[in-house]
Amino acid sequence: MTSQSQGIQQLLQAEKRAKDKLEEAKKRKGKRLKQAKEEAIAEIDHYRLQREKEFRNKQTNVMGSQGNFSAKIEEQTKETVRNLTSSYHKNMESMMKKLLSTICDINPEVHPNFRHAI
Repeated sequence: MTSQSQGIQQLLQAEKRAKDKLEEAKKRKGKRLKQAKEEAIAEIDHYRLQREKEFRNKQTNVMGSQGNFSAKIEEQTKETVRNLTSSYHKNMESMMKKLLSTICDINPEVHPNFRHAI
C-alpha cells in the first residue's frame, strides 16, 4: 500500500511539475508576444517617421518651386504695370489733344448719301 501511495504521490508531483512548466511556458509566450508587439510598434513608428520626412522633403521641393514661380509671376506683373504706367504718362498728353481736337473741331458738311428733295 505504501508503494501505491508513493507511486500516486510521484504521479501527483510529476503532474504538478508539468502544470508549473506549462504555466511558465505560457508566461514566456505572453512576454514574447508583448515584446514582439512592442518591437513591431517601434518599427512601424520608425517607418512612419521616415515616410513623413520623405513626404515633407518632397512637399518642400514642390512648394519651393511653386514659390519661385509665384515670385517670378509677381515680378513680371510688376514689370508690366510699370511699363503700362510709363506708356500712359508718355502718351496721355498727345491722346488728350487728339481727342479734344476730334470732339471740338467740327467741320459741318452734307453727307454724300443725302438726297435733296426736288
